[in-house]
Amino acid sequence: MASMPANPGLPIDPVLPGIAEALRVCPSLVLRAPTGAGKTTRVPLELMRAEWAADGWVVLVEPRRLAARAACTQMASQLGQKPGELVGYQVRHERRIGGETRVVAMTPGILLGRLADDPGLEGISAIILDEFHERGLETDLILGLARTIRDTLRPDLRLVVMSATLDVQPLVNYLGDCRVIDSPGRLFPVTLLHQPSDRETPIATAVARGVCQLLEETSGDLLAFLPGIGEIRATERALEGVAQRFGVDLLPLHGDLPLEDQDRALRAGNRRRVVLATNVAESSVTVEGVTGVVDCTTARQLRHDPSVGLNRLEIRPVSQASLTQRAGRAGRVAPGVCLRLCSEGDARNRRPADEPEVRRLDLAGPLLRLASMGELESFE
Repeated sequence: MASMPANPGLPIDPVLPGIAEALRVCPSLVLRAPTGAGKTTRVPLELMRAEWAADGWVVLVEPRRLAARAACTQMASQLGQKPGELVGYQVRHERRIGGETRVVAMTPGILLGRLADDPGLEGISAIILDEFHERGLETDLILGLARTIRDTLRPDLRLVVMSATLDVQPLVNYLGDCRVIDSPGRLFPVTLLHQPSDRETPIATAVARGVCQLLEETSGDLLAFLPGIGEIRATERALEGVAQRFGVDLLPLHGDLPLEDQDRALRAGNRRRVVLATNVAESSVTVEGVTGVVDCTTARQLRHDPSVGLNRLEIRPVSQASLTQRAGRAGRVAPGVCLRLCSEGDARNRRPADEPEVRRLDLAGPLLRLASMGELESFE
């Protein structure tokens, strides 16, 4: 089996043996590790080597396709391999899994589909739910179904819940026999700046102004958070002349990009870069070389609209947890700067965490899914 690099140097590394040992004697584990600790790419590889995982996959569940593919690519690179060998991935319309694959990164919808076809999850030794603080509806369903399977059919199935920002105690109470491990992070100081914009100013215009400011005041790559693809394209247009003047590359980053364009945005280049991203860059993936962040402080969220009976995307202010995650992206490699396009008081008064999807989406679809699986009556 391929080995880890001799000198990996990630903050999560010292606690990896303890994670594997805890799961040897206990079926569930909650891991709280700050952004940049290395949990997404290190933990699955460590569990792959555990004796109890020898007969099945270690499944890493990522909330987005981009994150699943990026995690697989990074893990395979650490092993000196390509995706589809020891480490693979499966997302919608795309599958890179081989006969020797032991770790598989996938999106929640893919694992839910497998659960429907194989309620016992045969061939899977462990499920790792990454970035659980986002509380996606499908991820919550997986947690509940996996706990039921572990308690009834598969006492050998291990469950791991990971995040940088977690309220641990409710999870421990829910999972029952559970261990908790905290890992230290490694974050350089980040200077927070606040610059509120008036409501009449388009988001793209405000972000472009912020980018110009940080291009003058910092020397590293910049990461700008925007609500969606439309705002990313508008910001690109607004920054075309600025990019030429400063000699920087403008790179979009969102889930609909081709894989090669996503990789280009995630990796440091030969010139200074400005990466224009949705909240996909908030967690799970690392954009290399960033020392400055421009945060529009909003994101698109699905919410149920009773007037039309449908879930609709709305632009809403992000929580304090999201603000912290985004700012942390500026302090991964050196002291950094985060410019928030809101007032300091506004940031301080944001809700602590985003509302779980189970409280803001139409539940008819998930309930029908549970009914089709025969789990509606027993699901908690």
